[in-house]
Amino acid sequence: MPYQDEGNAPEYPAGKKYIQMVNTSQQLGFSASGPARNRKAIMFCCDQNYLVFAAHAASQIADLHPQRDFDICICFDKRPVSVPDTLDHLNIRLCHVKTGDLFKGLRLDRGKSHDVYLRLALPLAFADDYDRILYLDSDIFIQGGDFSSLMDVDFAPHPIAAVRDNTQWRTPKRRPKQFKTLNLPAAPYFNAGVILMDVTRYNEQNLLDRCLTLGKEHADIMIRHDQNLYNSVLQGDWAELSPMWNWQFTWSSLLFAMQIEPHLVHFIGKTKPWKDPKGELSPRFAKAMQAFSERYFPDLDVLQAAGQPLAPDSAKMRKMLLKHFVSGARTQRYLNRFSDDLQVITSRSR
Repeated sequence: MPYQDEGNAPEYPAGKKYIQMVNTSQQLGFSASGPARNRKAIMFCCDQNYLVFAAHAASQIADLHPQRDFDICICFDKRPVSVPDTLDHLNIRLCHVKTGDLFKGLRLDRGKSHDVYLRLALPLAFADDYDRILYLDSDIFIQGGDFSSLMDVDFAPHPIAAVRDNTQWRTPKRRPKQFKTLNLPAAPYFNAGVILMDVTRYNEQNLLDRCLTLGKEHADIMIRHDQNLYNSVLQGDWAELSPMWNWQFTWSSLLFAMQIEPHLVHFIGKTKPWKDPKGELSPRFAKAMQAFSERYFPDLDVLQAAGQPLAPDSAKMRKMLLKHFVSGARTQRYLNRFSDDLQVITSRSR
């Protein structure tokens, strides 16, 4: 069961008591279901709608690391989250990160809350608890990998390490659209679905404040959310991880993933295992998530739309095969940059 404070902690979802904490650096407050157990953590930021997917990924990581030396945290702010008691065996640290008006003035897509920016504040909020934070999106599927060793890799002097966005896998010099609108030169551009953060360097380099300043000054021309803030501020000042840790799953890379077997599959775009009307993804992803949901979230109907798998003679299958044939050499060239899954490429060696 979650840790319970002896004081007058307020009631949070599911009627559990949560210990009150405040970060001393800039008074970013938060409540948590227990104290930090280790000096590094894997963190998800989600609302109740995506909790089942974050919890599924957390359970996959926990299964890989039965004697783990890192915490697994699920964080939220404006939209509350309640983890069912049946998942107590995962020892998830549920954290309410209280950002107040920190993100006010940043652009938002319709239907979104400022919680989409929450990952920006994690190193500041948890400065007293963790030295390393591995942030993960919830729309992922874990297949393997030593996550503890990943969080120990050296990527100095950079504040973060991440995987290049798939738009630059085959065309590394492509200039992102956001860079064009901000009149910035081309630079390596990463996907923010997996970010390894060095807490001290992140805070010493004022990465949060720099992102907030840029985002509020140019809110009218910003695209998406914090991914473009990070990349526009850093302009290549980040360390590059192997795509094994963030294989961005698209129809044009699906077959390569079957051969490479990446540690982490990231379902970017609108097609997800639980929302795949055209049957573009392997059914195994949806089956695994559905089995998990039926066991721990029995009241949810996870599979919103699941079509039949692509037929071998379908137009989309033929297009997929042609795309793979044309891009194979450039994809291999990108993969060859990494001698193993824990190699880190810094800006000095690019």
